[in-house]
Amino acid sequence: MNNVRFNDLLKKLSECEMKTASVAVAQDEHVLRAVKAAKERGIANSILVGDEAEIRKIAAEIGMDLTGFEIINVVDKAEAALKAVSLVHDGKANMYMKGCLETKDFLKSVLDKEVGLRTGKPLSHVCVFDIEGFDRLMFFTDVAFMTYPTLEDKVAIINNTVEVANACGITNPKVAPLAAVEVVNPKMPVCVEAAELTRMNEAGEITGCIVDGPLSLDLAIDPEAAKHKGCTDRKIQGDADILLFPDIHAGNLVYKILVRTAKLINGNIITGTKAPVILTSRSDDFETKVNSLALGAIVAEELEKKSRQ
Repeated sequence: MNNVRFNDLLKKLSECEMKTASVAVAQDEHVLRAVKAAKERGIANSILVGDEAEIRKIAAEIGMDLTGFEIINVVDKAEAALKAVSLVHDGKANMYMKGCLETKDFLKSVLDKEVGLRTGKPLSHVCVFDIEGFDRLMFFTDVAFMTYPTLEDKVAIINNTVEVANACGITNPKVAPLAAVEVVNPKMPVCVEAAELTRMNEAGEITGCIVDGPLSLDLAIDPEAAKHKGCTDRKIQGDADILLFPDIHAGNLVYKILVRTAKLINGNIITGTKAPVILTSRSDDFETKVNSLALGAIVAEELEKKSRQ
């Protein structure tokens, strides 16, 4: 059973070697505050790539001591992104973080054929939530990257997210492909695809997890709803670990409602890459950026363990 909390991840980090983030175009106040806190809390070190004069100016304004931070001066933003991602590609850093540049330009560097982090797998986004009132971590996907995932995309999203759940200490996570209803309605493609994902899991085509869909959101997260609806024969009865959203609209709406109304801890990364990619929203708060560095470090540690096996 998943009873892992975000503090367990932070404790796990304290027991392994500190990871290093490479920050593309690091002259950003919010990002510098986050990497400062991450270093102070023992979560991660950072290499700051960008306009050194601007980095030092912003650091002075926020009272940030740059001692111990490596700074690589590259004024052009596109060149800075390529330099920053190459550090991860070459093994000089463990994860890649977006600074003061457009998301499309950041992702272009991630996918660069020479120095990027592509693996040939589809990229997807995962949020890890520790929500007050729930007894476990929950993984939301995809709420920020894939817009309208196909059935094939959803298989890749599940595989990517299961790897993150495993890194967080959760084996054989329960995956709920969400829909408006919990029965297969042939007129609702989302339901049909959810049922097919379940079949693929049962046939051994999707492994390392338990898939049960389609499921309505209440059945996925609330055991009482499962009892009330008489769904006690389902593999998931309010105890889902991974919520697979049908499209970016559904996922993003739920994400933003939660972060603005609930008491929670959360971190976000892009997966399907050679190393964790930290891409937070401009509206994400300071702690989310720090937590995303922590999540990236956890996943980086697991990737390194696998590479040594």
